Amino acid sequence: MKLATLKDGTRDGQLIVVSRDLKRYTAVADIAETLQEALDNWAEVQPQLAAKCEMLCAGEIEGEPFDQAECESPLPRAYQWLDGSAYLNHVELVRKARGATVPESFYDDPLMYQGGSDTFIGPRDAIVAADEAYGIDMEAEIVVITDDVPIGVSAADAMNHIKLIMLVNDVSLRGLIPGELAKGFGFVQSKASCAFSPVAVTPDEIKAWGEGTIDLPLLVDYNGKAFGKANVKTDMTFHMGELVAHAAKTRHLCAGTIIGSGTVSNKFEGGEGKKIEDGGVGYSCIAEIRMIEKIQTGEFITPFMRFGDKVGIEMNDADGKSIFGRIENHVEKYDG
Repeated sequence: MKLATLKDGTRDGQLIVVSRDLKRYTAVADIAETLQEALDNWAEVQPQLAAKCEMLCAGEIEGEPFDQAECESPLPRAYQWLDGSAYLNHVELVRKARGATVPESFYDDPLMYQGGSDTFIGPRDAIVAADEAYGIDMEAEIVVITDDVPIGVSAADAMNHIKLIMLVNDVSLRGLIPGELAKGFGFVQSKASCAFSPVAVTPDEIKAWGEGTIDLPLLVDYNGKAFGKANVKTDMTFHMGELVAHAAKTRHLCAGTIIGSGTVSNKFEGGEGKKIEDGGVGYSCIAEIRMIEKIQTGEFITPFMRFGDKVGIEMNDADGKSIFGRIENHVEKYDG
């Protein structure tokens, strides 16, 4: 089934069930008012929500026209947002650009940080920043939402705790990252509010889902031009079950925990990536193309996002139909 959250003037929005073709929706307040409420009681409400979805898709419920622009992120705020780095190609490029190598432990032990989860933005909302010098960047990823996960869960068992899948634009402020990391305490200011796909989807709805990943390209366009189409499965060092297990090594995870894959990144013929117009699959963030420019020319050429720039993120199934709906964010100056 497919779930979304409509903006209704409250912090957590109104949970709805959406048809598979993303054209119609029906309210489900009689089952759960919010997605967090549904996740808190997943075993009980999931069958009821699924039944509503089937009735909607079969035309037994007329429903209402679904407008993605009216959506919050499916979870407008969450108890926990953890982002991994499952694509070591991305890490390798960043380190290579500054003449460093990747520690061997990175290939066995995932990188992960705890992000801010109190103020997610909607899939069609603006990215606000006070200064372009912050180095505004998009990061296209897949994410999963879990139910309650027990401490020390295995990667195999962790797969059973993945209840929903989404896309995310994990907005990064690259100009602030070096200074924060130099303090040795991680990201705070350099990670702006994220935007998730309009729709969260149960794994059974995605035919290309398997082994903790999706065997489909993640499509990114930037200012109306194709920017990336890296395949999510290709070059993925850690699958999503492994990332969930990593997060739960020393503590329980509560229902509604969101865990990200990190920037989707593919090699090109065994080496650095290549632009789509040059025959490659492009990039899921601007930082990656800048690192390749630095490696190849000694200089950064492509600028980070500027006020007015627009990024789109989407994933289509084998028939070319959108699975999660479309993230479309533009950058707007915050003047307080």
